[in-house]
Amino acid sequence: MTPAGSSIHLVGSVPLPDAETVFRTVSGALNPFLRRITDGETGRRGRWIWFQREMLLEHPDMEVDSDEPPYALYQWDGQLLRETPYVRFKTGVDPASVEFPTGYAEAALESFDLYAKLQAEGVIGRDTLFQVSLPTPMATAYMYVSPAARNDYIAAYERSLLAALGEIAGSVPHDKLSIQWDVCQEVLIFEDYFPHRPDDYKEQVFAELGRLGNAVPNDVDLGYHLCYGSPRDEHLVMPRDMEILAEIANGVSAGLERRLDFIHMPVPQDRSDAAYFRPLQGLNLRDDTEVILGLVHYDDEGGDCDRIDAALRFLDSFGVATECGWGRTDPDRVSGLLVSHRLAVDYLING
Repeated sequence: MTPAGSSIHLVGSVPLPDAETVFRTVSGALNPFLRRITDGETGRRGRWIWFQREMLLEHPDMEVDSDEPPYALYQWDGQLLRETPYVRFKTGVDPASVEFPTGYAEAALESFDLYAKLQAEGVIGRDTLFQVSLPTPMATAYMYVSPAARNDYIAAYERSLLAALGEIAGSVPHDKLSIQWDVCQEVLIFEDYFPHRPDDYKEQVFAELGRLGNAVPNDVDLGYHLCYGSPRDEHLVMPRDMEILAEIANGVSAGLERRLDFIHMPVPQDRSDAAYFRPLQGLNLRDDTEVILGLVHYDDEGGDCDRIDAALRFLDSFGVATECGWGRTDPDRVSGLLVSHRLAVDYLING
């Protein structure tokens, strides 16, 4: 078992060739500190939700919106990363009748069979859960769907996403399963990043995150990854501090009718100052909710230790992770990132 407050968490994507390589590589490097293990989101899932855009473009009920200007995606430093045409429902389509083949259930069940095999062989720790990371409906909605169609799309996509969740939970033993909801666009909405933000955005976000969490069976491990995006392995917005992250964490916890097992929050590399971490004093989570801080950065052992020391001023214990998944990271960095995690958790335990 992992010592309390000294776990290592992998957010999701790992730039290795396939799930078996991911399972074997991270297990060999990070056991016994992994409470959950991801399949690395390899293949078409390597760019997080981009393959969902491809699915929308191929969907018979959707079309490119030629009346709306493309969505311009900017990085924190003002650099234009890309412009993406929006999609919308075709004329005459009833959104309430549309189903989206997300592919998440198929990918999870294929990886679980491999997880079970490797766990039986002793490669994966017997107490390590199989982690499935899923995007929220607002993720694809705010990135790819025309503002005029967004509300109808969110409702339709959520039905399909929860159907996929039902398939996963119906096939994977609950004592082996962990569900992580990836919360990126919602954080950016709080930061007023998008050109369109509804007046009641907080109510909409907390209602969505509550529905998603409450849809996970009570005996399944549940967590949320809060994120500022990483299309080029850097944030879309550089947070001033952790105030918005703490507010969202509290809102998620308050909206759940079940246990919240973990919540992950990112820490930029240049933030080891008390001002960044001070809002953690306002966290109002249950005692059994594990806070995981994404403060591990590649080849920065001294900085990782400084960030840990700063966080310990405001939290008694926490797990460690990177800010986001590694899907866009240079694959040559994987071994170094794994070493950085072990060094960080050793520092937490031994000082």
